Amino acid sequence: MLLETFLQDLLNALQWGSFYALIALGYTMVYGVLLLINFAHGDIFMVGAYIGFFIASLLLGRYAWISPGLPSALIFGLTVMATMIITSGVGVALERVAYRPLRRKGASRLYVVITALMCGLILENGNLAIFGASRRSFPQLLSNTAYTIGGVTFTNVKVLVILTTVIIFVLLETLVRRTRIGMAMRAISYDRMAVPLMGIPLDTVIVFTFVLGSSLAALAGVLFATAYPVLDPYMGALVGWKAFIAAVLGGIGEIRGAIAGGFLLGFVEIFVAAFFPSTLRDLIAFSILLLFLSIKPTGIFGVARVTKI
Repeated sequence: MLLETFLQDLLNALQWGSFYALIALGYTMVYGVLLLINFAHGDIFMVGAYIGFFIASLLLGRYAWISPGLPSALIFGLTVMATMIITSGVGVALERVAYRPLRRKGASRLYVVITALMCGLILENGNLAIFGASRRSFPQLLSNTAYTIGGVTFTNVKVLVILTTVIIFVLLETLVRRTRIGMAMRAISYDRMAVPLMGIPLDTVIVFTFVLGSSLAALAGVLFATAYPVLDPYMGALVGWKAFIAAVLGGIGEIRGAIAGGFLLGFVEIFVAAFFPSTLRDLIAFSILLLFLSIKPTGIFGVARVTKI
């Protein structure tokens, strides 16, 4: 009985940590290239969930009339792809309008951080002004089928979330370590001033980084809404902050760190809630994480940076 409870909590922690990991990947990629903490990233996750809601509603309404027998899995795949493409455009627009002018003027990081916070507030309150404060129910695109093996119950959605996160991690690691664009991203993280002298288009690589980060936030938004189908304009605030903490915990700037930090935060939250009242979950979980960071402030995979003055 104790083993079954442990395995059940473990599966729940893997699913919950997967959401943190996918969002943390966006934080860590932008920071790794620009040393910029994009605090609007959590709200891009929210925007992705809302875009997925409207795309899914459109597809379901149209195809229910044209072809009632269209597989729901196909609609889900089209929703995910369209949402990732449109949301990546939102991330690129933020970079072009808000971050690039500051970067070209050599503004200090404090101004960039304030701008990122402002962009997040604009996305939240813009959504609130346009669509209202009423919560929306995300359409059920996948049939939620439950399976029980050895007393442990899990659903197909839970397995999909965990497997998707693992696949995304492998693809990103391959992209960054094995491709030319990945080499350019790593080169910018080492010396952004020298990269243009070597013929690498700086702005193109930065835009590509924002495309990747925003599309991953959109993917997390659709998966989150599929598992917990309730949307509201502030859904990305707390989740985004926790994903940022996960990125710092794993070593911000490292893809492996984002995955490890996301899963670790998920494990801590779920297992704390399993043994203590849920109202104390955040207090105890973040106290544990604070203790960990006080021992290893660079995170799990992070390394101390040396800056020449």
